[in-house]
Amino acid sequence: MPAKNIEVLLIEDSAVDARLTERLFGRLNIPHRLHLVRDGEEAIKFLEKTALVPEKYWPDLILLDLNLPRRSGYEVLEAIKKHPSLKIIPVIVMTTSDQEEDIRRCYELQANAYITKPDSLHSLLETLLAIEAFWLRSVKLPSPKF
Repeated sequence: MPAKNIEVLLIEDSAVDARLTERLFGRLNIPHRLHLVRDGEEAIKFLEKTALVPEKYWPDLILLDLNLPRRSGYEVLEAIKKHPSLKIIPVIVMTTSDQEEDIRRCYELQANAYITKPDSLHSLLETLLAIEAFWLRSVKLPSPKF
């Protein structure tokens, strides 16, 4: 088990999806803190703070919806991956689209994974457990340089 809380940034405009994800994250067997932002503009502002004060705001993992108001998930992903310090944060796109062009574009923008949102509570829990097993337990996540 990790020695510190895992910091997860959830960028999700759907109140229902955000609430379900928060509730199911509470069932995971890993110490964590989930930060929620609800649109692309808010996400960019949060990430700008992250770059300025990484010891306070640095997420270990970002879960990103594509269909966001104010700035799209594509714009947020591009901003993250072009930023000299933020680009090392793993970004998992979790969205309703299973369109090949969306999948391709996200990987071209350097998403670390692309997941089509599950359509049931049980499937969502299984997906989050898989994310926990791989991204939060198995892999070594980078830390910011202070």
